[in-house]
Amino acid sequence: MSSPSANTVKRIHVYGHASASPQSVASAFGATVSESPEADSDLAIFAINPAAGIDQQAIDNWAALDDFQIPRLVVVNGLEGQELDFDDAVMVANRVFTQLITPYLVLHGGDGEPTALIRLQDLQIIDYSKNPPALGPSDPEHEELVREFREEYLEQIAEMDVGAFAAGILFPAIPINLLKGIGVDVVQGYIELLPSRS
Repeated sequence: MSSPSANTVKRIHVYGHASASPQSVASAFGATVSESPEADSDLAIFAINPAAGIDQQAIDNWAALDDFQIPRLVVVNGLEGQELDFDDAVMVANRVFTQLITPYLVLHGGDGEPTALIRLQDLQIIDYSKNPPALGPSDPEHEELVREFREEYLEQIAEMDVGAFAAGILFPAIPINLLKGIGVDVVQGYIELLPSRS
């Protein structure tokens, strides 16, 4: 039987409009950009840019991959600046793809730029302004800020099996910033959950 492994090369395909930098996303995760659905894939990553929305080709590709039950995740790229919002991007993706889960939310620094992620499972913060990124507890104001999102997330995963992502029935949305490394480790963690190829 196959088991998860970080050392096995996986077939990963990235889909998305050019504004979401699918080639950069593919390079970050050892993947290939694809314009059409790939049945022989271990993971499909859909890159979206909140400023550009989601194009019809991405919507069609997502729907076509339903037939193959390929694990999928959404990365929301292009989060620089306060006007570009992860939550809004996920709301749109929920309408055109399927119900996504958001295990992490973005925290912004005083300058409005993304600097950290808060993990909703345990309210730990990954601070990417430090090198290497530091994991630490959240403040009470952070906990209050994400309380409703956390309740919704915990409700969504309550009846899911540990292998739901790898089985292609649970779809996470992850905020990323490739220049700052934000979320790259999180996506890598999901990739490591995938079964090895025999």
